[in-house]
Amino acid sequence: MRSGDQSITLGRQKVGPRRNGSGAYFLLTAVVALLLVTNAATALALYFAPEINGLLRNDNSIILTAYEQRITELRLEVDRLHSRQYAQMGDMNLQMHELVQQQEVLSEQHEYVRALTELAREMGVSGQQAAPDTVTTGSIAPQPLAFAGDSALLAETLIAMQEETRMALVSLSDAATLSTNEILSGLSGIGIEPEPSTENVGGPFIPADGEQGSIIDEANAVADALARYQSARQALATAPVQLPVNGTVTSSFGNRTDPFLKRAAFHSGLDFRASTGTPILAAASGTVRFAAANGGYGNMVEIDHGNGLSTRYAHMSQIGVAVGQSISGGEQIGRAGSTGRSTGPHLHFEVRKGGSAIDPSRFISTGRSLAAYLQ
Repeated sequence: MRSGDQSITLGRQKVGPRRNGSGAYFLLTAVVALLLVTNAATALALYFAPEINGLLRNDNSIILTAYEQRITELRLEVDRLHSRQYAQMGDMNLQMHELVQQQEVLSEQHEYVRALTELAREMGVSGQQAAPDTVTTGSIAPQPLAFAGDSALLAETLIAMQEETRMALVSLSDAATLSTNEILSGLSGIGIEPEPSTENVGGPFIPADGEQGSIIDEANAVADALARYQSARQALATAPVQLPVNGTVTSSFGNRTDPFLKRAAFHSGLDFRASTGTPILAAASGTVRFAAANGGYGNMVEIDHGNGLSTRYAHMSQIGVAVGQSISGGEQIGRAGSTGRSTGPHLHFEVRKGGSAIDPSRFISTGRSLAAYLQ
């Protein structure tokens, strides 16, 4: 019994310490658990506390707002870039449209310029070598381009064309004016002062106050210069300045010794040596006033040139025109001979103004100096 009791006691003594350690363990675990629960409760309390919750949410809102604002700014920047690109494309298309319109206007103006140039050439007026027709033979058909540099190049090309045409027109106008002045000066020397005329001159009217950069001022100046030149040419055509026959002068205008009476007498014209049958030419355009035998003149033709001027062709062997017939300068009107009061075959040529004989040599001299305009 004792031994058994002793064993039990010993067994209790062994178990006793284990129970004391287990209790401490459980106590420690309880304390830790309590601390965890307390910390969790505190964290929950802090999280759900209005102030703390507000702070957390405000931080998130600020971050989200910042991101959203940045995204909005980026979108606006992209929109601005797109808008700028579209605006540039729109400006380019607008510029190209304006260039196309400008080219169309230039084409219309150049058609007028070309007509003026052709008219000037027909009239014998020529300016510098870079004539307007060389500028207008080409055609530019602008198309919408992808780069602004292309439109700028096209604009420069149009400006260069316009400037080249303008310089050619100025040259043409100057040439016509110089020729006109030369003709008028020559006619003035023989007492002919032609009136300004616009007959036989045409073309579309373009207002003088054109758009800036246009060529219509120069074109209209050329048209006016050509009108004056044509008027001067018409006056020259009716002035008896062309040689009536290809021969030398054997007797001048004025006092001389009469070949029949051998005494002083007045010679009312010029005598040209010409064999019988030599063609006689009109000294200017006009209308035949007389064509028949006329005493000492023999067979004679008289032509009225207007402005009080007329010419007589005497001693002809043959008359080739009729009264009332229109004659051009240089046209054959008969043949030389020795009819009437004549010592041999020749042409007696007179120029009359207002019915009175005047010196034909001044007219012949003027004709020689202005021969280039009598072609």
